[in-house]
Amino acid sequence: MNRMTSFVATTAAVAALTAGLTGGATAADRAAAGQGAGTGLVTAAGTAPACIERTSVTNNPDGGVRVHLRNFCGRTMRVKVVVKYWSDSGCTSMRNGSGWLFRTVGGRYDRTVVC
Repeated sequence: MNRMTSFVATTAAVAALTAGLTGGATAADRAAAGQGAGTGLVTAAGTAPACIERTSVTNNPDGGVRVHLRNFCGRTMRVKVVVKYWSDSGCTSMRNGSGWLFRTVGGRYDRTVVC
């Protein structure tokens, strides 16, 4: 097999695998169906979507993190707070409209992710 044929075959295999994993839908198809990042899926940056509101994010000078999360996604979400230099939170289910205060005595707030 020559180099061009190999490239085409590899590209086709990757496209088929991607279609299989996404149910054949493209990013535009998922966005049109209301399955984009703003509706509860992980964003491209790897953080929780904007409908998971983060307030009172504090990195205390003496160590520790305090972050208050609120779920405005319209459905129950499972989230995790990622902390540098300390243990992360576990995955926590948050009903729509609910809040959660996460605190540590060490580390630095990194991000909140969907799990």
